[in-house]
Amino acid sequence: MIQHERLTRLLTDMVDIYSPSGKEAQITSYLSDYLMSHDLPVTLRPVTEGRMNIEVALDPQPDVAFLGHVDTVPAFDIENYEAHCEDEILHGLGTADMKGGCAAMIEAFVAAHEKGTLPQKAALYLVVGEEESGDGTQALLESTQFPWAIVAEPTNLTPCLQHYGYVEMMIQTAGRRRHAAMAGREYNAILNLLETLGNVAETMENDYPNAVFNIRSVHSSESGFAVPGSCEAWVDFHTPPKLDVQSFSKNMQQIANAGFRKSTLTHRHIEFPLLAAGYDLPEDGKLVRVMQTVFAAHQIPWQHGSFRSHSDANLLRETGCAPIMLGPGDLARAHTREECIPLAQVSLAAELYRDILEGMRH
Repeated sequence: MIQHERLTRLLTDMVDIYSPSGKEAQITSYLSDYLMSHDLPVTLRPVTEGRMNIEVALDPQPDVAFLGHVDTVPAFDIENYEAHCEDEILHGLGTADMKGGCAAMIEAFVAAHEKGTLPQKAALYLVVGEEESGDGTQALLESTQFPWAIVAEPTNLTPCLQHYGYVEMMIQTAGRRRHAAMAGREYNAILNLLETLGNVAETMENDYPNAVFNIRSVHSSESGFAVPGSCEAWVDFHTPPKLDVQSFSKNMQQIANAGFRKSTLTHRHIEFPLLAAGYDLPEDGKLVRVMQTVFAAHQIPWQHGSFRSHSDANLLRETGCAPIMLGPGDLARAHTREECIPLAQVSLAAELYRDILEGMRH
């Protein structure tokens, strides 16, 4: 049976532990102790020095993995990131992304274990590093694989069988450093980069209306009272599930290079450090059928959607796994000062996870 007060205490404790990517040691220690105190088998698998994933697996090759990440983005205010509850809504860093989902999965495994209904071929993986490089999931996949997974990213408990792709683009331009009084548009690395970004933005609006385009950062060389000699921008693209990310990146490179031939800039460099393909899973298979039965039992209409961000599920899919996104919380609240999650939704998530676990036994 799901114990809602126990779940709320667990989530509150998790949010109160500051765990940005790279500094997950304290929360890993807390959660491994918590799981072992409830007689669950825990393995700590090293990722990098001082950083470990938590694995709860009765079988080294499970049929279904329940996966969540315990790291968060850095706090907006290090003095004011902790949990506080107002009107049954828990506020704080990581509540939606994704400590709420992790806490619900933990409670589901504890409850199923206490009831004696935890499947032999189900595993819980709590990984580090997802908000940065995904090195926790990469380390996990070096040791095990599984055909199905539920990833607890915030979907407002809408099961997502489709997942957007992700393309990361870096553009560097170099101009000619000159006295500011001698500035000219043909020399200025920033102006040229802004024109390039404008061309990319226009292409995205006209040719890829269903994709998401975000200029993440723009930095120039510190020039003082001078024309800056260089500029760099990092751009995120979240692409629809069926869009080929290789072809897309080649098109973006052509668009970005188009203006360079017309300028007198000395250098331009474009890279795509990360390409992650999206996917569209068929509405078929044992896990999907179990989830449909569980949703019906809870009188929740079965309506699946698309997850519009990058996540560890992209890495899972590359191994042949079929990851379904299902977690409490609103993605729009993640990475904001106003991040929060309804406690009732966290409890419902735990009930759904527990019932899915029990359904996978048969």
